[in-house]
Amino acid sequence: MELECVFFGPFRDVVGEKTVRYETDAETVGDLLVELEAAYPRLEGDLLDDGDGLAGDTVVTKDQKNVVHLDGLETALETDTVLRLVPSVYGG
Repeated sequence: MELECVFFGPFRDVVGEKTVRYETDAETVGDLLVELEAAYPRLEGDLLDDGDGLAGDTVVTKDQKNVVHLDGLETALETDTVLRLVPSVYGG
């Protein structure tokens, strides 16, 4: 299936563009994040922590809903889903 992934901040810098149409067989958000870390090695550890959660305060939304409020990393994906990946923001 094909998804749209929108990257913000340092994630965009790593990927090289804001929006990527991404072809995947991933069935869940967690599976997709594993694929993205493999496809873009500089993202490794920035999307997923060493356990079974999102890294730091990273926010991932599926069609404008935070996946934390859905089924977390087990949130199912469908064709044409739009995922937004927002890194932790520090400073003030």
